[in-house]
Amino acid sequence: MGKRRGRARRKRRKRLSALDCVRITLGHEYQFVELRRWLKLRGFNSKYLIPAHFPGTGRGLMTTQPIKAGDLIISLPEKCLLTTTTVLGSPLGQYIKRWKPPVSPLMALCTFLISERHLEAKSLWKPYIDVLPKVYTCPVYFSQEVVNLLPGTLRKKAFEQRDTVQELYLSSFMFFKSLQPLFSQSVEDVFTHDAMRWAWCSINTRTVYMKHPQSEFLSREADVYALAPYLDLLNHSPEVQVEAAFNEKTRCYEIRTGPGCRKYEQAFICYGPHDNQRLLLEYGFIAKGNPHSVVYIDRDALQSCLTRGDKQLTQKLLLLKENNLLENLTFGLDGPSWRLLTALRLLSLKPVEFTSWKSVLLGAAVSADSEKRSLSLAGFLCRGLLDENSQVLEKIATMRRSAPVSLKAQLDLVECLQHEEQRILFSSVAVLESVPN
Repeated sequence: MGKRRGRARRKRRKRLSALDCVRITLGHEYQFVELRRWLKLRGFNSKYLIPAHFPGTGRGLMTTQPIKAGDLIISLPEKCLLTTTTVLGSPLGQYIKRWKPPVSPLMALCTFLISERHLEAKSLWKPYIDVLPKVYTCPVYFSQEVVNLLPGTLRKKAFEQRDTVQELYLSSFMFFKSLQPLFSQSVEDVFTHDAMRWAWCSINTRTVYMKHPQSEFLSREADVYALAPYLDLLNHSPEVQVEAAFNEKTRCYEIRTGPGCRKYEQAFICYGPHDNQRLLLEYGFIAKGNPHSVVYIDRDALQSCLTRGDKQLTQKLLLLKENNLLENLTFGLDGPSWRLLTALRLLSLKPVEFTSWKSVLLGAAVSADSEKRSLSLAGFLCRGLLDENSQVLEKIATMRRSAPVSLKAQLDLVECLQHEEQRILFSSVAVLESVPN
């Protein structure tokens, strides 16, 4: 009997060892020990969740005991939150209060993060700064050649994101110079474009929504940001539901679970019903099998399926523009969206059918023949997107052979996105082919 118990014990150990290879706890690492100690002094002590590394999602929070649906898993005291109130109450705040015109809440937070990172050991927020990523995986960090591999609509937004950060940096140069008395080093070396990009991404990817009273010292832009140490280690899953908000009574930011979670599993929150393009743009990751994902049709793709000899084409495009039907045209797992199908129905109208354009814009099919043409157009468009998708995947495979490690990480993200979009497009083709002639 003793030997049997020994074999059973060894088997359990093997299973636990295999589990450790999948989920590696990080709570013993110095930076997390310091973070938890720092948060405890501010009134927070996590009972249910510890930092761990998970395959596929990286750092996250693992449960130490079963969590039931509706349980309060995190209650982060207000003094743990980094907000514009924190910034205005710091030595930096005196300079912000004097600056005219007032800086935005976003700019105040960016400046504070850059300043605190530069202060290193002298920073009161060092334990939190130390666990923030050193670089981010949003497209604003991508090289030009990788950005060019993104789908058209996302590529355009990536360029806009890059311009936003550049404009924020350039427009704040004189404000940065006014902060020179706070630093022994030249402010040009502290407030670099790279530092601004890091701070902007830290706020864009990690803040929770928390509305604050309008400050007389800041611009009129909405002040709704709060950086939430430890809480921001929770990863996103599109399939979970949680309740998250600042509790005015307890003065804590609280999160309650929706479905609950078993012991030693990763706890998730949901950032919202975002598709993968938005997740990559705003947060720097892809959710495989994301039920909210779609493939967007940009104007170039739409242009490729238009009949140039159509004398009413200009008028059709004008009608689509006036009715806001040239944007957010998508394919999903269940085929073309209502907006895309409506646009294609209008574009495929013959001259004798054009008088029915109002009915088409309301979602009606003019005739069986007209419906067949619009579905055929959708199939042509979908297969064209699949061809482009395959070409991009081939380019990624070629680039990866000689790419440095930093570039490979970016290529992996774009490849994952393209594979997810390929899955959607194949599903859409199957749906269109299943429609009876």
